Amino acid sequence: MTHPTGAEHPEPDDGQDASDESRTEAGEFGRAFAAAAEKSGLGALARDEKLSGRDLLVAVGGVRGILEALLPGLVFLVVYSSLTSFAGQDPQTALVPALIASVGLAVVFTVVRVATKGQPTQAIAGLIGVLASAALALWTGRAEDNYVLGFFTNAAYALALLVSLFVKWPAIGLIVGFLMGDGVAWRNDRRKYRAMQFLTLVWIGLFVARLAVQLPFYFAGNVEALGAFRLLMGVPLYALVLVFSWLVVRAVYPSSARSGE
Repeated sequence: MTHPTGAEHPEPDDGQDASDESRTEAGEFGRAFAAAAEKSGLGALARDEKLSGRDLLVAVGGVRGILEALLPGLVFLVVYSSLTSFAGQDPQTALVPALIASVGLAVVFTVVRVATKGQPTQAIAGLIGVLASAALALWTGRAEDNYVLGFFTNAAYALALLVSLFVKWPAIGLIVGFLMGDGVAWRNDRRKYRAMQFLTLVWIGLFVARLAVQLPFYFAGNVEALGAFRLLMGVPLYALVLVFSWLVVRAVYPSSARSGE
């Protein structure tokens, strides 16, 4: 069977499995990934017999998490577009208030998280990202540079997933395996292995699609289109891929395995 990346996939029982050391390392990575996924609500989503809207909402960060992910970018886009299109300000002049509004909102979200004794990790990570992006845009004086760090993030995720395919330990399989209580045993099941390869390719497609769609707008200096597609291909597309992944996982893991029977 040809591997999606062009390499030959080892048969599950032909003695060509990875060494004990690589298996142990993969297991450690899988546990770490699965623990992070469990905290985000992906564990409950993966084990659901029926697709629960509540679990899907939790998996994408909950209402507060969605607002934290979307609103700073939306506010930046609205303020910048309004000042350049309706107030007649030049792009560099409009950049500063747009960035102030975006960063200010991210700060408010972080303060609220800390004040309500919630889990501030997501808000803090978002704040750091917003601050770094704003600093880069201010330094270059180009509004489109507010989105540059996102390009590097998507490229890094796509590359990491691609590497996991080449080394025959598809990363999505590691996450799903430990979430489902399967560990790394899925590698010895040809159907599960192929499904995890496929899902890893799907997630690579998500990150590559973001780059393919958004980079042309960046190089064209079209901030409005870039910002709009950044929002559309953020949480909404992520949720869509999550639903598709759930369907695949549900197909390859029988009910008894998911319920722990």
